Amino acid sequence: MTAATAFRTAPVADGQTTVPDAQGRLALELRDLRKSFGKTEIIRGVNLAVRAGERVAIIGPNGAGKSTLFNLISGRFAPSSGEVVLNGTRIDGKKPYEINRLGLSRSFQITNIFPKLSVFENLRCGVLWSLGYRYTLFRFLAGMDDVNERADELLSMIRLEKKRDTLAMNLTYAEQRALEIGITIAGGASVVLLDEPTAGMSRSETGRFIDLIREVTQGKTLLTVEHDMGVVFGLADKIAVVVYGEVIAFDTPEAVRANPKVQEAYLGSVLAEQQAAGAGH
Repeated sequence: MTAATAFRTAPVADGQTTVPDAQGRLALELRDLRKSFGKTEIIRGVNLAVRAGERVAIIGPNGAGKSTLFNLISGRFAPSSGEVVLNGTRIDGKKPYEINRLGLSRSFQITNIFPKLSVFENLRCGVLWSLGYRYTLFRFLAGMDDVNERADELLSMIRLEKKRDTLAMNLTYAEQRALEIGITIAGGASVVLLDEPTAGMSRSETGRFIDLIREVTQGKTLLTVEHDMGVVFGLADKIAVVVYGEVIAFDTPEAVRANPKVQEAYLGSVLAEQQAAGAGH
């Protein structure tokens, strides 16, 4: 198999446990997922079923467990109990790089790029990571045409063709976030996790960035943690509301907005705060 085919198709693993249902294949399942640190239970029996191609926003107050949930899904934390199932295969207990090879990739709340490498070199690193190459070998791989072609393809997808040879440290913040998304999807992951993708952006930058997210995740399953309710309601097909480590609602944006429990626990105060902040600009 060539490098080109490797980063366009996720491997098929043994031990599949999920049967696709009549309404669409499940891309990600969380089954009674729990995580404790010492005697404190942070994630409390979370159950979630995300269909292939859905865009799901995870919202909730600070300290609700949203980032911990992402860490459990992506393998940075091992669950205390419960299961994480990716495309029919259990991944709880696997290492992050193993999960990445099975088709799940994640961006982080803090920009995670090589500042002293060019935009193109950053993207090429993302492609090479997805193929299992070590950083020490990267300098020997400049002649891999399929890797370079994929990096150029990503460059176009994230709209940074004119910044191809620009050092990442010299990009604007929004451009750096776009570059990170390019790195995140470099391996052709079918499930993408984005942690606070629009944090720190202006309103105009946020609008353009959401358009970019829609484009580059077309046909993929997307989970995002996001505090901006305008982004959440404009991007998500479904919203999961996490409060004190539990999912108290998982439904369409319209249903979540109208849910009295969600209004009381979180959404009412947040929407009021964001509307007041918007009125002040």
